[in-house]
This record gives sequence, C-alpha cells and structure tokens, in this order.
Amino acid sequence: QVQLVESGGGLVQPGGSLRLSCAASGSSFGFNVMGWYRQTPGKQRESVATVISGGRTTYADSAKGRFTISRDNAKVYLQMSDLKPEDTAVYYCNAARWERAGDFVNYWGQGTQVTVSS
Repeated sequence: QVQLVESGGGLVQPGGSLRLSCAASGSSFGFNVMGWYRQTPGKQRESVATVISGGRTTYADSAKGRFTISRDNAKVYLQMSDLKPEDTAVYYCNAARWERAGDFVNYWGQGTQVTVSS
C-alpha cells in the first residue's frame, strides 16, 4: 500500500540547481533506507544518493560535492547544484525496509524527469 510520489524535476541550464522531493504515503513508517536513483534509456538504473537508518548518507562519485540528500520522516529530498548535461535522467525515489525474514522490500516512485540543457 506504500506509494511514493516525486516532484521537482524539470528543465534547467548547466550550472543551475533543482530540488527534488518525494513523499511517501500509506504504510510509510520504518524504512531502513530512502534514496534517489536515476536512469537513462539503455542504461542501468544507478544509485545517486541514499539515507540509511541512523542518518548516514551515501553518494555516487558523480554526485558527491554537488548533491545533498535529506530526510524528514516519510519525505526525502535531493538538492542538486552545479547540474551538468550528464545528470539528465529520470530520477526515482526509493524506500526500502525489512517486512519479513528474508524479505527486504523496495518501493519505487513513478519517476520525475530532469533535463540539463542550454
């Protein structure tokens, strides 16, 4: 019953900034990890940034120093600065948790398009 809804994507010039937001609804408590992934056509979906239980954050090398992830209960944000054309992708919100022994469940949003272009 979990739903994740992203917002904040759009068109931005190189060097610009965007802030992505994701709101979880339904049974939205107890997520061990929340994060952002991105995907371009023909390419594997990749992790951009995550917040794990306890507040530790992780970043892809390509995002480190430019992107900042934050979490507020059932919401997660991605502040993106100094955007580059290679950041163009569909960005997906992710939330995951242990629901049963051996059942680590991932939930995904519908994705929001980020396009970096002059």
